[in-house]
Amino acid sequence: MTALSLLGIVAPIFMLLCGLSSFVAGRKHLLNTLLSLEYIMLSIFWLMVIMIAGLGGDSYFVLFFLTLAACEGALGLALLVSVVRTHGNDNFSSFMVLQC
Repeated sequence: MTALSLLGIVAPIFMLLCGLSSFVAGRKHLLNTLLSLEYIMLSIFWLMVIMIAGLGGDSYFVLFFLTLAACEGALGLALLVSVVRTHGNDNFSSFMVLQC
């Protein structure tokens, strides 16, 4: 295993850990949470591309994963727009008032 291929595996794992830490730490705004989720999806996508290319597999599953990640992002943005239109901001502190 060369240093370049090792870096190709370590970098997405480091990205994943950074995304998870920002997801856990940044719970003040909904937009920050959605951005950290997209960052986590990007790092998982990069890791899957490296692993599947290294094993010599087809990339159809990676394209399916990318499609689901795009749908997740669109759904998150729709939720953000809906919350901002009804409540005026995307602060999580104002969500405590909602008793669903």
